Amino acid sequence: MTDYSKLMPGLSMALIVATSALIWMATAVALPGVAGEQTESGQSLRFRLTLSTEAEQAIADLGLETPITGRAYVIVSRTDEREPRLQTSLTGVPLWGVDVSGLGGGDSVMLDSNNTAVFGYPLEKISEIPDGSYFVQAFLNVYTTFERSDNHVLRMHLNSGSGQSVFRAPGNAHSAVSRVIFSTRSPRVVDLDINEVIPPVEPLLAGEVLQQGNPRDTARVKFVKIRSGVLSQFWGRDMYIGANVLLPEGYETNTETYYPTIYSQGHFPGRGAPFGYRELGDDPESDVSRSAGVRDFWVSDEAPRMIAVSIRDANPYYDTSYSVNSVNVGPYGDAIHNELIPYLEEKFRMIPETWARVLSGGSTGGWEALAMQIFYPDVYGGTWGWCPDPVDFNYYQIVNVYEDTNAYFTEYDWLKVERPNARRPDGNVRSTVRMENLYEFAVGPDSRSGGQWAIWEAVYGPLGDNGYPARIWDPLTGEINPAVAKYWLENFDLH
Repeated sequence: MTDYSKLMPGLSMALIVATSALIWMATAVALPGVAGEQTESGQSLRFRLTLSTEAEQAIADLGLETPITGRAYVIVSRTDEREPRLQTSLTGVPLWGVDVSGLGGGDSVMLDSNNTAVFGYPLEKISEIPDGSYFVQAFLNVYTTFERSDNHVLRMHLNSGSGQSVFRAPGNAHSAVSRVIFSTRSPRVVDLDINEVIPPVEPLLAGEVLQQGNPRDTARVKFVKIRSGVLSQFWGRDMYIGANVLLPEGYETNTETYYPTIYSQGHFPGRGAPFGYRELGDDPESDVSRSAGVRDFWVSDEAPRMIAVSIRDANPYYDTSYSVNSVNVGPYGDAIHNELIPYLEEKFRMIPETWARVLSGGSTGGWEALAMQIFYPDVYGGTWGWCPDPVDFNYYQIVNVYEDTNAYFTEYDWLKVERPNARRPDGNVRSTVRMENLYEFAVGPDSRSGGQWAIWEAVYGPLGDNGYPARIWDPLTGEINPAVAKYWLENFDLH
């Protein structure tokens, strides 16, 4: 057996972990030309969205399905500082969405208050828009058909290199921005042409696919992407997983040296290196920011010589899989541990032993760091997770899914109080649990929002009758499903 301790520079595992913790802690978009003003009736306002033939072809050229199955939106803003699509958020501008199917070039879809399938946030119906002057944009979220191995057919957004940021995702399409005056006069239809397709960050080279992006190597940061056999079998089509690898100082010259590896867990890292490391000159702002300190430390004599890895595992539900197997998201735990890590250890000089692999991460990465150690105790020699996502569903945020009957309200004898989701430091409530769930429901029903609550239900929950995750609570009322809560307890409560 190889004694790897003789092949690595002197260092302690405690130093590696302490270093990772210290590192972890240590846009205006030009508005497209505004179309001519249109005057419409707020009560009978209707939006007709038409997909251009050129946009359909551009979507197909990126390897996505046409005609389009997906979700179409109308987004409204009072300002033109940025495109309306870039102003969407929990506390952002109003949007309304409706599912579409078979939408080809030249085809249209109508959004109005008479269509009960149209759902909006924070205004549920289009007719609730007050009179006034607005900037309006249409958007199209393109879905992919998955004929899964569990015999369910799902239609969802295939990650296209941006995690699961719906309104920024390459391959999705939008209209130019129109200025529209809403009033009680002239109840005409507002026409919006969807004719612009969001391009990938890096142009696709021959043989490349959108999934997980295609970032280019730098001197010290290497990007890998592999086709996963187990994920492809589960989802019924080619599925990919990747990693961003930060090499230590001296890696290229000390060719006989093998290194321990720290897996820095978190959200989709995109083109970023672990711990926020950036090469000098990558970004002028980073040369004088926190990244500069990380870079200077990483190449210094004080830094332990190790390899750092962040995983790119965006999936149809979210920007990370949570690094475990689940009935909805699929066998990402197997893909990471049986396919990706062996590939990395063959490609790079990593010590392939339990003691030489450690985990770290915060927030979502904190949960992943804990769960990976718990579910795969023979793979890792230790884990350090901080401020993790809920590890005990007695406090799922501030909802007790085992004892509460409603997620949105704390109920008393004569009244009920809406549960906060986020507060400002002074105590003022920024948003509530109900608000965030309704926003995600408007972006994508059936846990297809690409949002935080969607992935929690997908990872922790059982399969629903329609093939999508069984809901822990009704997204409109907040009523908790005890049967689903029991499944969560038995499978993913880490306490």
